[in-house]
Amino acid sequence: MSHEYTDSTLYERLSRTVDESSPFADVLKQLSATEGKHSEFWSRYAPDEKPKLNRMKVLWILFLRRVLGLTFASRYLDRHELSVVKEYQEVAGMIPRDDKAAFEEMVADEVQHEQEFAQKVESTAVRYISFVVLGLADALVEISGIHAGSLGIYNKTELAGLAGITAGAAASLAMASAAFAQAKQGFHGSARLSALYTGVSYFVSAVLLATPYFLTASVIYALASSLVIAVAMLALTTYYSTVIANKPFARDFLEILGILLGATVALYFFGLAVHAETGI
Repeated sequence: MSHEYTDSTLYERLSRTVDESSPFADVLKQLSATEGKHSEFWSRYAPDEKPKLNRMKVLWILFLRRVLGLTFASRYLDRHELSVVKEYQEVAGMIPRDDKAAFEEMVADEVQHEQEFAQKVESTAVRYISFVVLGLADALVEISGIHAGSLGIYNKTELAGLAGITAGAAASLAMASAAFAQAKQGFHGSARLSALYTGVSYFVSAVLLATPYFLTASVIYALASSLVIAVAMLALTTYYSTVIANKPFARDFLEILGILLGATVALYFFGLAVHAETGI
């Protein structure tokens, strides 16, 4: 009961953060009313208990809405609907026959939430997120590998950092061009913005990954610090994209992490081999 009451309040609060003319405003108000009905249903079984508002959950979701956007906050909320449906199904056998119809309607409402979000939620962030993720994922793997290979060859952190930034600048232009061409093939959005998102995200990633190499002369510290930044960026980016796309986080994260670490190790030893052969 408190859970549904909190969700009802939360959806109503979220509806205030969007323009009245937005189609998503109607969806949020409808969801608020639906959760209010669910709270009233459960109050039949605890008439003397007053529902309690989970203020921390409300503040957290409103924080996500302000920082990461309405789409992310809505998808984040949507993720828990499946667990709610499972909880309802576990107690289905305990519901009296007279309340069965209302209970089944309530379960159907929870299942429909996901469809409502999928149909109504679309923003600029969602439309171009694939291009941002493309730029970040490629940069994390390629630039980390270039740093490691350069360390193996030169054994100097500043040279490895410069190699990463130089390669990042060139690759960001190449990635932007590829994104522009890709967006021209039936993408419902701006090809120029797609190229901009991809190129900028790539170059910013390259600069962040290169920064530790200019702050220390220690090869181990520089490489370790850069990898920590890479893994943190990878985790944040993957989590954001998987929430938006409603996909499992662990599989996508571990796949790209394996590629990142494998490329880093392989290119470092490749650099060592080049150094041994050339004597650079």
